[in-house]
Amino acid sequence: MVRMHRFFMFLALIAPLLFSMPFTYASWQPEISIGLMNGQTSVTLLGHYGALSIYTSLEEKSFLTVPKEKSLLIEVRNGTFLINGKEKKMERLIVEVSDGGVIQVNGVSYRGYITLFLKNGVTVVNNVPVEDYLYGVVPKEMPASWNMEALRAQSVAARTFALKNRGRHRAEGYDLCNTAECQVYEGMGAETKASTEAVDSTRGEVLFYQGEISDALFHTDSGGMTESSENVWGSRVPYLRSVPEVQAKTLPWNRSISLARFVQKIETAEKKIGRLKDIKLSPLQIGKGRGDRSISGRVLTMRVVGDKGNIILTGNKIRSLFALPSTLFSVRILKSNVEFSGYGSGHGLGMSQWGAKAFAERGKNYKDILRYYYTGVSVEKLY
Repeated sequence: MVRMHRFFMFLALIAPLLFSMPFTYASWQPEISIGLMNGQTSVTLLGHYGALSIYTSLEEKSFLTVPKEKSLLIEVRNGTFLINGKEKKMERLIVEVSDGGVIQVNGVSYRGYITLFLKNGVTVVNNVPVEDYLYGVVPKEMPASWNMEALRAQSVAARTFALKNRGRHRAEGYDLCNTAECQVYEGMGAETKASTEAVDSTRGEVLFYQGEISDALFHTDSGGMTESSENVWGSRVPYLRSVPEVQAKTLPWNRSISLARFVQKIETAEKKIGRLKDIKLSPLQIGKGRGDRSISGRVLTMRVVGDKGNIILTGNKIRSLFALPSTLFSVRILKSNVEFSGYGSGHGLGMSQWGAKAFAERGKNYKDILRYYYTGVSVEKLY
């Protein structure tokens, strides 16, 4: 019964994709669309080892073929496409490369095919099977020199995140962006032997929680203890629970901000406080929460006292205002500066990448690592 349930979930997942893919890419593997560029006035494409075929839609035959190693220049003028200097009145172009070839977009190579459409210039999208997408993601999210079990854990987390968040940028015309806002993706130029092996060896594996794909968030380093979702998002996610790391006080950092700049940033974003008199915040103790700190030690709230007013800021607000690596910090007022000192990097939710490395080096396999960081999940083979 469980296997049948997974089968029908998989059909629901990929059915829209199968009908939207050209024949050469239609398969049992889901496809995902990645926004590469927005608002471009011109884009150069080239078929490396294969000819380019250009379509107006997936249902029609190609109207133009460009020989391999020959450039295709797409421009926009007065809201209209120019293809190698010739006007073509349409809103969308689809560019495929013949079997065995690779498409280059402004010199960067991508698997899959390319869609271009008019929206404040040209938006360029890479339509690519999920596994091929991961080849260009995993080595950008985790160093390929790290332990293979850590790379496998990253591969499953990245695959899960991509499938869970597909459609996040639907309003812009694609599923995910290619930056850290979603996952960093740099196409074939980023690929490495080790990271590709990690993706292949976990092919189709996804994290589930009670029958649904999990939102497998990850971050660089927790500083010693990960965070629970309600302390970052304000809502409880049962599998995003705070757990301790192998090591504490990792990735230490310091930031110093002038008193004038500190007050200016707060007053611009919030309200007048005048001359800074005090900052009230409990001492940092990882694993011991207080009223203004979560159990991991991260700042929930901090009171800033001025001679013209007081204000309580959330830890997330402070991190955003002063571009701090994390909310796991202490703060003190010096003669002319406010000094922050803390640990870790990122929001602290889900898997800590440096923590995964530490576990892997101590002999933990990738499934154990994932089940540790995502409470109550199961690792399932979706396809």
